[in-house]
Amino acid sequence: MSAPAAKLSRSSAEAWLKASGRVNVALVLDILDTKGLRRQALRPGIMARTTREPVIGLAKTLLWVDFAHDDPSTYDLELKAIDSLRPGECVICATGNSSRAGIWGELLTTAAMQRGATGIVTDGAVRDIAQMEAMGFPVFSRSTSPYDSFNRQKVVAFDVRVEIDDVTIEPGDVIVADQDGVAVVPAGLADEVLAEALDKAGKEDEFRDAVRNGMGLFEAYEKFHVL
Repeated sequence: MSAPAAKLSRSSAEAWLKASGRVNVALVLDILDTKGLRRQALRPGIMARTTREPVIGLAKTLLWVDFAHDDPSTYDLELKAIDSLRPGECVICATGNSSRAGIWGELLTTAAMQRGATGIVTDGAVRDIAQMEAMGFPVFSRSTSPYDSFNRQKVVAFDVRVEIDDVTIEPGDVIVADQDGVAVVPAGLADEVLAEALDKAGKEDEFRDAVRNGMGLFEAYEKFHVL
């Protein structure tokens, strides 16, 4: 039996959310590299559809499957999952890279925003992009599709471990997404990764200022040990 996934404390979660203007995907992955976790980014192709700002949130996982039969309960678990969202969570929809339907759109966005979600990341498809962009809700997806998910795709479980692009995502892991991509920080390492990421961000500021003031790149690297 596997050990239960680590959970972030409320103070740790708040610290991550407050760092959204300071911490980005590249910086987080640099820190994870130093801990031997070298494959914590989702593969290229999951794009920022509605925002240019970095997004941070705690993973709210939904597992989706494709199907083709008539199912009047297609939406049931999907709606229950969104109704159970908590402030600061980022919706993670794992579809197995399916573009069969637009599994997320304007109405789900309305409900997610009302519940304080920070955004959505999916390896699947979304629709209603213009409306979601106007609403200011961060949406990251691998593709788009105008089709409704009814009788095409459905949620079969939520708040469970999922995998996207061979990256394991546990409920409550920290998700960092921006125009560079999407990073997953295991909850058990979240505190130290944040501390080290903020420390490196400070050194990068010093490096940048030194170079702007005329210091050579090699000298700056020798002094600050960041790049």
